[in-house]
Amino acid sequence: MARLPFKTVDVFTKVPFKGNPVAVILDGSALSAEQMQQIASWTNLSETTFIVPVTQAGADYHVRIFTPGAELPFAGHPTIGTAHALLEAGMIAPKNGVLVQQCKAGLITLNVSDGDDGARSIAFTLPQPAITPLEDAAAAELRALLGVDFKPGMAPLLADVGPRWVVAQLSSAAAVLACTPDLQRMKAQDIKGRHTGVVIFGEHGAGLPHGADIEVRAFAPAHGIGEDPVCGSGNGAVAAYIRHVAERGQSGDIGGFGAQLTASQGQVVGRAGVIGLSIGADAIQVAGNAVTCIDGSLLV
Repeated sequence: MARLPFKTVDVFTKVPFKGNPVAVILDGSALSAEQMQQIASWTNLSETTFIVPVTQAGADYHVRIFTPGAELPFAGHPTIGTAHALLEAGMIAPKNGVLVQQCKAGLITLNVSDGDDGARSIAFTLPQPAITPLEDAAAAELRALLGVDFKPGMAPLLADVGPRWVVAQLSSAAAVLACTPDLQRMKAQDIKGRHTGVVIFGEHGAGLPHGADIEVRAFAPAHGIGEDPVCGSGNGAVAAYIRHVAERGQSGDIGGFGAQLTASQGQVVGRAGVIGLSIGADAIQVAGNAVTCIDGSLLV
């Protein structure tokens, strides 16, 4: 029986148990894909990652990412959580504040910095998104299964950032928090459209939690995840949606938002995730903190 080094890292938070956990197997080189999937199903977290040998020039490390039901080419919170775990274990070190991750989506650039409070922030550059409008019938079905209208004039879009997220803007953060989607209907629609899931967002008014500009929720029932507590790629897809809207003149500066946004996510499921979004013409970055909650070994 092998003993593999293992961490569970809470991502998009500085406070343990308030973010989104990812299980990180620090040496998965001896595991088959079937074993990885079995372990990911057993941890039952939204994602479990496995460090395997680098096969692409320029990468500092190579990660494979699994949900309880499938392997993903890329995902946001596992990217930040895995980098945090490897840095903490002394297995990698940034070069001039930069790390390069290899995954099935290719090479992902990460920027590592320390805040004024000493907490490490890790930001990844989102894979170049591909944006596709939803067909009218699919948009109508989405509205029906969400049980709430979209913000007037803002049609839902499919943002492919590795994961394929359907993104819809609602009238406000309050509408996002009150939404009770029909997850069975969503699962059927996502399977039919080959979507990872659905992300909804809305703008905060007065009394902003964490100084957040927007509230985000992400659902991926087709992957065995009813509601993702705090989703990096989903927030990146929201940023891609906002940029796309701005580029087409449907709204004001950056879709009515600034180029630097703070998103909050997880309130409905008892979390308090905080995500930083930087929206540039050439690149989108998603940033957050992380904290280790479990440090030990996995017996395989």
